[in-house]
Amino acid sequence: MKFATRLLSFEAAPGDPSQPVSTPIYQTATFAQSSALELGTYDYSRSGNPTRTVLETLMATLEGAHRSLAYVSGLAALGGLARLVPAGGRIVAGEDLYGGTYRLLSRVLEHQGVRTVFADLSDEAVTAQALATGASLVLVETPTNPLLRICDVRRLAEITHAHGALLAVDSSFLSPYLMRPLELGADIAWQSATKFLSGHSDLTAGMVSVRDPALAERLAFLQNADGTSLDPFQSWLLLRGLKTLQVRIDRQQASAARIAAFLASAHGIQAVWYPGLAGHPGRAIHEAQADGFGSVICFRTGSVAASQRIIERLELFTVAVSFGSVGSTVSLPCRMSHASVPLAVREAHALPEDLVRLSVGLEDPDDLLADLAEAIRLPVGVEPQSQASKARP
Repeated sequence: MKFATRLLSFEAAPGDPSQPVSTPIYQTATFAQSSALELGTYDYSRSGNPTRTVLETLMATLEGAHRSLAYVSGLAALGGLARLVPAGGRIVAGEDLYGGTYRLLSRVLEHQGVRTVFADLSDEAVTAQALATGASLVLVETPTNPLLRICDVRRLAEITHAHGALLAVDSSFLSPYLMRPLELGADIAWQSATKFLSGHSDLTAGMVSVRDPALAERLAFLQNADGTSLDPFQSWLLLRGLKTLQVRIDRQQASAARIAAFLASAHGIQAVWYPGLAGHPGRAIHEAQADGFGSVICFRTGSVAASQRIIERLELFTVAVSFGSVGSTVSLPCRMSHASVPLAVREAHALPEDLVRLSVGLEDPDDLLADLAEAIRLPVGVEPQSQASKARP
């Protein structure tokens, strides 16, 4: 079946004699047992719940996984992955990544005896060097957040496995509709389900999908022990959001392509990051491993003050953290989603303070373009002339 069909063709309530077409919310903490000596399929909702099972089964189908696990947040999912690393072990992570991920790796795990080495994982030689002294886990985003760097998942998997480590890929910018890391050789596909999977800014959740049955069992054990599984109502909301994943992303990235082209031609915009632009570094790699460019765009103005003025003039883009919702949002990452990354680290990783991040929603693209043009004080309709020169090198 094609992806759109798989989003809708699943058993909504396995074993339910009423055969509901929508998965029920099994809003219960515990389940009655027929015996004091043997437990049934479900006993306590932290350990397993029918609503969550339907969600996880669907996600495993979409990701091409042996098993998927739903967590209370993307960071809770990352915490579960970090449990795979023993005290004294090492993690190699991309240097351009979500601020909350950096905070967990550098300020929490570090105190538990797990060291993280940050490196540019879009560079093969740098990756091999970072792994040369050993690691248990490699964490990478592609496209990265927020600089939209492209990492070659196939080559990363080869290098990571050659060094005896596991590769976990965060593809929150794309969702399994546009990229399936497990098909590219990754061991773990990990993402914030709060973003495109949900699509409505009404829940927080994280998803982990794995190929190996033994690894799946280990992660399920750790999730149950930590108590980080997603509750029934959030699972139901996420299931509902998933049904429209493809149609949402198709519309969002079509609008994003137009907006990126407009920004690439706009005076006063110094650089634009979007994988769909002709000059975007790594575009060929991205096209070889993904089925689309997504709907997140970043650009620079040259000063924080100029970026702030544009953001605060916008009327249709809500100033908010996160991305991937039906409504368009705008943020200043260094002051919002990445504020937990120290200034010295942001500077070392070349994360511009004036960087603006757009998440393009489902509004009419003509209205979004007009809103941006008014905020930048430029006329709409200028044909792109310098996309390649403004794509960030």
